[in-house]
Amino acid sequence: HVQLVESGGGSVQAGGSRRLSCVGSRGMYNAYCVGWFRQAPGKEREAVAAIYTDGNGHSYYDDSVKGRFTFSRDIAKNTVYLQMNNLIPEDTAMYYCAADLRSVCLSQISQDYAYNYWGQGTQVTVS
Repeated sequence: HVQLVESGGGSVQAGGSRRLSCVGSRGMYNAYCVGWFRQAPGKEREAVAAIYTDGNGHSYYDDSVKGRFTFSRDIAKNTVYLQMNNLIPEDTAMYYCAADLRSVCLSQISQDYAYNYWGQGTQVTVS
């Protein structure tokens, strides 16, 4: 069982930056992948960025955030981060941290059904 708690959301002006954090319980160490997803009102949840935790550095970024968002993690703190730069209004959404402990994500890293643990979300509003 894994508990994930996001923080760092808030309101920011276009062009600004924000860093989201996701603290996981000890079980997060066993995750095959950890991802950030977002869902805007009236839209489906979509993957923003995700990483394989095998240490090879393989990652996924949605085209809409490439070059602006960076996924990182601090293994010792069981924490992952999403650094968001040059934010635009289209980035406004509820952002969720997710982890997969079943290995489904290994072939479906950008699919939300591949993740079986989710945080409660943190709202980011860009104006």
